[in-house]
Amino acid sequence: MSEPLAGLIDFDLRPATSETLTRQLYTQLRAAIAAGALRPGYRLPSSRDLARHLKVSRNTVSFAVDQLVMEGYLDAAQGRRPTIAAVAKAELVSGNATSRRAPARVRASQWAERVRRADWPFLHEGDPQPFFPGFADARAFPHEIWARCLRRAARRGLAPGPAVLNRPPLQAALLRHLTEHRGIKAEARQIVITPSAQAAIELIARLLLDAGDVAWLESPGYGGARVALEAAGALVRGIGLDRSGLSFEQRRDRPRLIFVTPSHQYPTGGLMPVNRRHRLLAFARAAGTAIVEDDYDSEFHYDGRPVAALQGLDDAGGVFYVGTFSKSMFSDVRTGYAIVPDHLVETFEKAQRHSGLIVPALLQDGIADFIDDGHFAAHIRKMTRIYRGRRDRLVQALSSAAGDTLTITSPAGGMQLVAHLDPRRNDVDVVRRLAQAGVTARPLSRHFTGAVTGQGLFLGFAAWTTQEIEAGAAVIGRVMRELPNAG
Repeated sequence: MSEPLAGLIDFDLRPATSETLTRQLYTQLRAAIAAGALRPGYRLPSSRDLARHLKVSRNTVSFAVDQLVMEGYLDAAQGRRPTIAAVAKAELVSGNATSRRAPARVRASQWAERVRRADWPFLHEGDPQPFFPGFADARAFPHEIWARCLRRAARRGLAPGPAVLNRPPLQAALLRHLTEHRGIKAEARQIVITPSAQAAIELIARLLLDAGDVAWLESPGYGGARVALEAAGALVRGIGLDRSGLSFEQRRDRPRLIFVTPSHQYPTGGLMPVNRRHRLLAFARAAGTAIVEDDYDSEFHYDGRPVAALQGLDDAGGVFYVGTFSKSMFSDVRTGYAIVPDHLVETFEKAQRHSGLIVPALLQDGIADFIDDGHFAAHIRKMTRIYRGRRDRLVQALSSAAGDTLTITSPAGGMQLVAHLDPRRNDVDVVRRLAQAGVTARPLSRHFTGAVTGQGLFLGFAAWTTQEIEAGAAVIGRVMRELPNAG
């Protein structure tokens, strides 16, 4: 065999090895070429001679050589033995020069940098445990019924049909539900199904905002919306709250977009009354401002009758309505939706397709059946009773365990509440101490945009049993008693 190949090929013949002889030959020849041991222009032995010398089949040699030819390491002509390609040496020189320098850092976009700097979602919360907020109780969900809906949808999905982003059966079923329970006024075609409510908010921000546009956000408010708006390049202004919600009427600036949670303010749980809603709509209409209404867990209302959605009161087509099934069903459904003003439906669907924010047809059809068969409404009725009891149990348990160290706001609906701290306390420090004791809470202060005007604990109650609530409240009470005096 030719001298330059001597000592370059050494097969591992142990039974435990996972690499075939073909793979070993390919890898070692490629390494020899890259290392310069086989120089450009050198002609390999014939496959017959190489196979005889290495004591392997000719096919083993041929497959390895063919792969190296395909990748450009070897040149091959009909009837001639393959030679080491000249490009291999050029790549070697370039590669070695690069390896002596610090590796180049690819510059991220401004969008990526804005997302990187964001403090949402909260990190290091670990696995869900009391009182992880925004979590539905998957243990109480009718999984067998849901599985039947998915199986039925899967059988129907075997039949050929038009491929559409937003399935008409789900659009129609969801519209009927929202019209009856939330007072929505829309056509089914205006409903866009997304992988999450956050995905819908992100799409809306991209569609409506240019860099430098002003956007208003409730403060305290939803951090996910703040990140989406800032990532789109908006200048986000935190707008404080009063007893009726967003306190905007004394402001002189005119935003391009307003993000609100009027039916159950996130995170305080407040309800925006009808007169404030009408004034907000009038303001937006006069200013040419779009409103994004996040109705994230409004299905669960405990005291009195819920107020109709802001979207249903709007007659100017300026409200984007956002919702999610992850709260009303269970978190792993990972499906949200947006009701888009009629004149923007085609643009929104094109952006949806472009960004790949598409929910599988099987999942959409399964949810449609779950709604049409009455299971969705029945589940909401059942969980409303359960969550109301858990809300009351948490309020009572915290009052008993923590006493006057917490001021508790009992929300009229939703899945979480705020326990306010003495303003001299640092809620981030309290949350850290609770985590060490095995309880999850979120600091209220992290929900503010701009000035922080409150300290507190944001606590979810929906996913946790009475026993878990009582045990967690006892831990909170103990940690609060062990804190040093505020000052």
